[in-house]
Amino acid sequence: MLHSDTELAALLRQVKTIAIVGAKDRPGQPVDRVGRYLIEAGYDVVPVHPKRAEVWGRKAYPSLADVPVSIDLVDLFRVAEACPAHAREVLALSPRPKCFWMQSGIDSAEARELLAGSGVEVAADRCLMVEHARLRGDRP
Repeated sequence: MLHSDTELAALLRQVKTIAIVGAKDRPGQPVDRVGRYLIEAGYDVVPVHPKRAEVWGRKAYPSLADVPVSIDLVDLFRVAEACPAHAREVLALSPRPKCFWMQSGIDSAEARELLAGSGVEVAADRCLMVEHARLRGDRP
């Protein structure tokens, strides 16, 4: 688990490509606000959604395995019960992402256990946008 601001800041400096699982570009939805923020912050954001062809003007992929580029961070906007399946998807990727991030209100002990010792950092019940902005000294 990511615990300190130093660890988190170092991770966010290394990250270039972020896959957002559960991506939707519906105004007013938290995932839309976070996705747009991360794009504006300069990250290569890859939408992942099983039924959408495009989100934020970008091609969407039905699963993490379908993403054709290396993913540095997986940002989950899914219910906690879905997180273990996504953790298994992450374990099957090569190379593996640096981080598996469960957004505010989302945590899964099973997903954390699956990823323990895998080299993939885990963040739970934290908003990536809020943490990024806080570490930059900005307000999202």
